[in-house]
Amino acid sequence: MATSEVFTPFPRERRWWLPQGPAVQRAFFGGWTLAVFAFLYIPIVLLVVYSFNDSRLNLQWAGFTTKWYGMLFGNQVLLRAFYNSLIVAGATTVLSVILGTTAAWLLHRYRFPAQRTIGLLIFIPMVMPEVLMGVSLLVLFVSLGIPLGYTTLIIAHTTFCFPFVLVGVQARLQGIDPALEEAALDLGATPLKAFWLVIVPYLMPAIIAGALMAFTLSFDEYIVTVFTSGAASQTLPLKVYGMVRVGLNPQLNALSTLFIAATAVLVIAAQFFQQTTKSR
Repeated sequence: MATSEVFTPFPRERRWWLPQGPAVQRAFFGGWTLAVFAFLYIPIVLLVVYSFNDSRLNLQWAGFTTKWYGMLFGNQVLLRAFYNSLIVAGATTVLSVILGTTAAWLLHRYRFPAQRTIGLLIFIPMVMPEVLMGVSLLVLFVSLGIPLGYTTLIIAHTTFCFPFVLVGVQARLQGIDPALEEAALDLGATPLKAFWLVIVPYLMPAIIAGALMAFTLSFDEYIVTVFTSGAASQTLPLKVYGMVRVGLNPQLNALSTLFIAATAVLVIAAQFFQQTTKSR
């Protein structure tokens, strides 16, 4: 008598299905974006709030006060460091704009031996670790007998800032029409005059962007500054770091709040200027 075989199917795998659709995707990415912004900006908001805290330890709210701002404007050490940073960053910006714009134009306009090698060497300060750059510049200055001070600081900051100007100007030069310079030369302008009156105005957006980048990088640079600054040329980042190592200081909260406010004002002014220019 034949027996019939009974086949039992394998147990079906249990799967968990997540809700799908455009609404779910928007909710997910919106929540993720909100979490990222909260992670970035909540510490800044707390810093601003505690700059008005009457407690020196900033561990709990003890009342509203503006005394830390008054003490900040009376702190001659921080004010002197701020002036030093402005001097170094301003000089670095001017030199970086001149060197970066000129180098970008020469690399774009002329062909000469080892051009690619020189162009590659220019970008090395952008990728070199700052510790190595600071040590190498310190060895160079000591070997040449140059005392550490404003001169060494400006040279060091210009070394790693001007390639950023060069990159922006080179990107702008990729879309330039060669007929602009040719037309200026045909009208009787010298090459230098054509560059100053025709090429520079065309490159002005990239030059301004590079100048802002150079100023920002120089103003908040710390590692290279440690190796190349003297006793009388201490910048604001060095002083701030020295104060933080000692302990919490509400004056630093006030200082940071002022910088945040200044940055916000500059960004709003830039957006307003941009919108005004487009509407004309």
